Amino acid sequence: MIPISLFSGKQIALFGLGHSGLITAHALISGGADVIAFDDNYTVVEKASKLGIPIGNLRDIHWQDVSALVLTPGVPLTHPHPHWSVEYAGRAGVEVIGDIELFYRQMLAEKSTVPVVAITGTNGKSTTTALIAHILSVRGWDVQMGGNIGRAVLDLAPPSLGSIDQVYIIECSSYQIDLAPSLRPNVGVLLNLSTDHIDRHGTIENYVAVKEQLVKKSDIAIISIDSDSCRKIANAIALSSKSLLTIGEHKDAHYNYESPYIWDQKGRRIADLSNIGSLRGKHNMQNAAAAIAVCQSLGVSKVEIQIAMISFSGLSHRLEQVRLLDGVLFVNDSKATNADAAAAALSSFENVFWIAGGMIKDIGISATLLRSLSHVEKAYLIGKDAKLFSVQLGDKVPYEISNTLKEAVNHAAWDARQLGKSPVVLLSPAAASFDQFSNFEERGESFKNAVKALDPLDDLR
Repeated sequence: MIPISLFSGKQIALFGLGHSGLITAHALISGGADVIAFDDNYTVVEKASKLGIPIGNLRDIHWQDVSALVLTPGVPLTHPHPHWSVEYAGRAGVEVIGDIELFYRQMLAEKSTVPVVAITGTNGKSTTTALIAHILSVRGWDVQMGGNIGRAVLDLAPPSLGSIDQVYIIECSSYQIDLAPSLRPNVGVLLNLSTDHIDRHGTIENYVAVKEQLVKKSDIAIISIDSDSCRKIANAIALSSKSLLTIGEHKDAHYNYESPYIWDQKGRRIADLSNIGSLRGKHNMQNAAAAIAVCQSLGVSKVEIQIAMISFSGLSHRLEQVRLLDGVLFVNDSKATNADAAAAALSSFENVFWIAGGMIKDIGISATLLRSLSHVEKAYLIGKDAKLFSVQLGDKVPYEISNTLKEAVNHAAWDARQLGKSPVVLLSPAAASFDQFSNFEERGESFKNAVKALDPLDDLR
């Protein structure tokens, strides 16, 4: 854990007592802060109290005595309206920050020279973060990976004084960036931008502006230029004194790619992704190019990068190859909670029997996703918005509405077997999971369990 000593002897209000909130409270307390914590969920409040965290209703405290409100990223800062704790803080002129802000301010206070790499984007953040961490770990670095990828940033090891081989690799969601105004990474990565989280940012322009802040403040900005919005950000940064590296399919990018190779701007081949199943698909070419740009900026050679990538196993719920049964490949891409992510997954395979559905985000099936339907043999629609998905699909591909995910797996497995030409049963929902599951991880595990329970396919019906 990284103790936060910046607020030693000062009162800090903390709202949100999930996993990262508990870690943050302990980090502040260990650094000498006077913490008062609260949550709208009584169960987690009770749990935190038993763990020794001071609890108090933030509606009843003297806000003029508070130095900062530390807010969990899952709580609204601005939209659809500020959380009540944010409103209380605002009326008292108290700053509202998050755990990544605490982490970075502590790094500055300690004059740490350990590099900080921060990765953001609508899709691909976790894979890119994990790939960077994997490459540097294989090289022998002390890699501290956290943030939105799962491990709270303050749960990482403190910076080592004088270490030349330690590095922080931090995945940042837009919510976390919004709460980290001081964050200025040594290397910042922007992978892509598409419509997402509008409920929390109000407009797509606000969402883009938040993501842009990360790379604008980075010493080295690494940006994909495959979309107009990202290219616009890259062009603006190119006019500043910041160091800029671009990635993309275009030859003018510093790191460009055409499957299965990644090239530099001079046409020299840097990496070969053929036969790396965990990096299948064009979207993973983008992820790999970004990871390579980061690692080369930190002094890793292309030979070291290539060797490390070969052993990269990928992440759960992101094009995760679950099982090959009777010639049918079953792939878990439950993390694909929006249309663009699902489109990338569909484009990575041929002869797809596609399981989709849940709670539609924004527009549901986008134009990008519609263009990827040529890879689909049949769709199996699940969840709350299955009928809305069916309307959007129309007659573009055959589909059926399945009552449960297990039913969809069974039917897709049966139909895939009949095709007989390297079929793929792919869970890539293009929707949120909260109608049927607690999160995308639970949905993915349910898919994997259904796949593992399959008998020889001739016996499924």
